[in-house]
Amino acid sequence: MRQAIVTPSEDRIRWVEVPGAEPARVYLHGLGASSPVYFAGAAAHPLLAGRRSLLLDLLGFGISDRPTDFPYTLEAHADAVAAALDEAGLAEVELVGHSMGGAVAIVLAHRHPRLVANLLLVDANLDPVTPVRRPGSSGIATFGEEEFLAGGREEVRRWVGPLWWSTMRLAGPEALHRSAVHTARGTVPTMREILLDLEIPRTFLHPQADGELPGAERLRASGVEVVAVPDCGHNIMFDNLDGFAAIAATALARRA
Repeated sequence: MRQAIVTPSEDRIRWVEVPGAEPARVYLHGLGASSPVYFAGAAAHPLLAGRRSLLLDLLGFGISDRPTDFPYTLEAHADAVAAALDEAGLAEVELVGHSMGGAVAIVLAHRHPRLVANLLLVDANLDPVTPVRRPGSSGIATFGEEEFLAGGREEVRRWVGPLWWSTMRLAGPEALHRSAVHTARGTVPTMREILLDLEIPRTFLHPQADGELPGAERLRASGVEVVAVPDCGHNIMFDNLDGFAAIAATALARRA
């Protein structure tokens, strides 16, 4: 495990680091998750192993600190990750982001372009959504923060089931709620618009079962590789690890 101070209050982001060849590969988890849990299989897969890999937990989640005074916007998350990568002496990394972590990855590549050379998005959030009571950022965002802290978190526990809850329960309650609210709200310009304008290799994976990705034609026109992955749901690297690794290995070999 490694760590880096990323705020003036000395809050620390932590990650599990696997030694290997450069350039480094950085994995960012989704809402209520943890990168060492969600990406260990991918990082160790024969098609992806051998690279210096940082399985990083965003501030508020997993093994990282859980400050209650941090805003947990996508921009704040991105800046905190940038500070951790600077502390690790990294630049031009291969960045892999799942779900909310994909949204953070897009913002990171935009705000700190020297840090990111290749971007792999795994069913990432691209657009603002209207909060609706269901599992995910949209559902958590239907609660006010006081309501969430007073009992909404327990309701969410019943929604998400034991697998997701096993890591979600490690998240700071404020971190979980604020991150969900800001993921549902998105950025200005949107994550999709930022992604369209990035000038690095970009790949977007989505479950084949979901059908055509909305806006895929425009993404492709801007140079984003859009790939439908069979035999999986939202957690592509859990559900079809071999398929994920094969696609990811090809995508991460792309160079500008």
